[in-house]
Amino acid sequence: MNILAIGSHPDDIEYGCGGTLLKLNRQNHPIYLYVATGGDFGGDPSIRMKEQEESAREIGARRVFWGGYKDTQIPMSQDLIANIERVIHQVKPDFIFVHYPDDTHQDHRILSNATITATRYIRNFLFYEGPTTQNFSPSVYVDIEETLERKIQLLKIHHSQVTKTNIGDMTVMELAQSTANFRGIQGRVKYAEAFCPSRLFMLI
Repeated sequence: MNILAIGSHPDDIEYGCGGTLLKLNRQNHPIYLYVATGGDFGGDPSIRMKEQEESAREIGARRVFWGGYKDTQIPMSQDLIANIERVIHQVKPDFIFVHYPDDTHQDHRILSNATITATRYIRNFLFYEGPTTQNFSPSVYVDIEETLERKIQLLKIHHSQVTKTNIGDMTVMELAQSTANFRGIQGRVKYAEAFCPSRLFMLI
């Protein structure tokens, strides 16, 4: 299966579905990433893009597609939808992952809603959560106990962002592990990533 993971900024994808992507890579499914911005509002974009490319190599992604939009200024427009559609046309994904649309970060909301339109003909389309997601009630879980340590390493690669959680002294790695533990408890495993499906076909 071809897998396309979509995020607004470098490290969004790793936080939301990094453990799942690592499992899919182990099963030899081709993985592609689309990152809409270079994350320039949160740091030097040249550094953040290098961090993303390094992380993508660790995931085993075949390519990172860059949207070229300004951080915090992703426009809800036909151009954005067409940009995502062009990537979909190249990748021909069987599964797509993107931000959940109820989110306090405007880039996450806008990219999610644009992706809903761009993926209207994709069979399997799942929303992941991030630190700013709201009202997330997942019904799909992936056990990531075997890949959690590597997911944490992916987040560490984004050196410029590890302390930017706005939660006391908590690092993004601690936040990700706590989230994985909480979702794991919901799914009756130790660690999990959770998803809300827009569409999900049973593979039978």
